[in-house]
Amino acid sequence: MQTSQQTKSVDSVEETRLAAQAINVRKTYGSGDTVVRALDDLTVSFERGTFHAIMGPSGSGKSTLLHCLAGLDDVSSGDVFLGGVNLATLTEQERTVLRRTAVGFVFQSFNLIPTLTAEENVLLPSRLGGQKMDPEWLATLVRTLGLEDRLTHKPGELSGGQQQRVAAARAFATRPDVVFADEPTGALDSISGGSLLAFMREIVEKHEQTVVMVTHDPTAASYADRVVFLADGRIIDELSDPTADKVLDRMKTLGSHS
Repeated sequence: MQTSQQTKSVDSVEETRLAAQAINVRKTYGSGDTVVRALDDLTVSFERGTFHAIMGPSGSGKSTLLHCLAGLDDVSSGDVFLGGVNLATLTEQERTVLRRTAVGFVFQSFNLIPTLTAEENVLLPSRLGGQKMDPEWLATLVRTLGLEDRLTHKPGELSGGQQQRVAAARAFATRPDVVFADEPTGALDSISGGSLLAFMREIVEKHEQTVVMVTHDPTAASYADRVVFLADGRIIDELSDPTADKVLDRMKTLGSHS
C-alpha cells in the first residue's frame, strides 16, 4: 500500500525529469448510452525544458487533455502529475496555489479581464501571488510580443490578435515551470504567430521552461521538439524533431485511426 507521501509524488528521478504526466487517464461526459469518452485510458509524459505540440482531428481530446494536465478540469479516472505532484492528492486551495505558481495557460478564448488594461492583465498572476514582476522580464515580453503601444488599452479596444498576445504575455509573466497553450496562434496573422512561436522556442531553450501546445497548424508544430497525435481520446503516434512537411504527412494518416 502506498503512503500519502508516495501518492503525492512520483519517483524522484521522474519528478526532476517530467514537467507533466498523465497516467491511464479517462475523461467522460454524460452517462449510459450518451456517454462521451473524451480521453480513453491515455498515458503521456512531457519532459522539462522541452516544447511539445498536441495535434489531432477535431474532437480528438486535445483541449480536454490540456485542461486536465493544467488542473483546470478533473479526470474521471487515472492520475495527473504536475512536477511530480499528483493533483488528486491536493485540496482545491492547494491546486489553485500550484496553478498560480507553476502553470501558465494561454486560452483559445483569451480569458482577459475586460475592466483591466493590457498591462494589468499581464501583471495579474504576479499580483495574485503577492509577487513583484521583474521589470526587465516584463519589458522583454512586451517588446517580443509587440505590445509597447497597447499596454494602456483594455481588451475591448484590442484586436483578437492583440488580445492573444496579451494572453501569451500573461501566461509567461511569472516564468512558470510549464505553459499550456490552446491554439495560441489561432487568432494571429502569420507574422505575429511566427513571433510568438519563436518566443516560445527561445523561452524553452534559454530558460528551460516547458511548453505544451495544442495546434492544428503543421508550421506551428514544427517549432516543437516533439508532436503527439491524438484520435478518439487516445495517443496514436508521435514525432520527434518535426518539420511542417513531416507533420502534414503524418496528419494525413490520422483519418484511418478515427
